[in-house]
Order: sequence, then C-alpha cells, then structure tokens
Amino acid sequence: MTQALITLNENINRVINIIKAKYDLKDKSETIEFIVKKFIEYENEPELKPEFIKKINAIKKEKSIRVDDFAQRYGLDV
Repeated sequence: MTQALITLNENINRVINIIKAKYDLKDKSETIEFIVKKFIEYENEPELKPEFIKKINAIKKEKSIRVDDFAQRYGLDV
C-alpha cells in the first residue's frame, strides 16, 4: 500500500472529517479511499442501455394530445 503525506486546506479537512463521521469511517486514510471509490463509481456510470433508448424513441413516435390547461382537463382544483 502506498503512503502519502498531503497538505489539506481547512475547508477540505473539514469536509473529510464530516464524511468520516457520517459514514463511520476509522480514519482520514479510509475516508479519502472512500471518496475516491465513490468518484470512480460516478465517473464510470454506464451509458444508457440500448433497450431503453429504443423504448424512448418508440414513445417519441406515439401520437400525443395537446393540453392547454392540465388542471381543467383532468378536473384538478388548483
């Protein structure tokens, strides 16, 4: 495992401490590892599945109804 000595400004240090407390992590090292893993998950979010894209395109082609006043059309008291 690699070790690193890093300098954090006060705001980043505060955020790391908040995340550490919120997720009940042992230390700042574990907290930084947690943050990096979450970032990797976020960045590696898969693109939309082809089946979903086909479904959306089919819905786009369906006939639609123009509604000028939604509340009046569907009897809502607004």
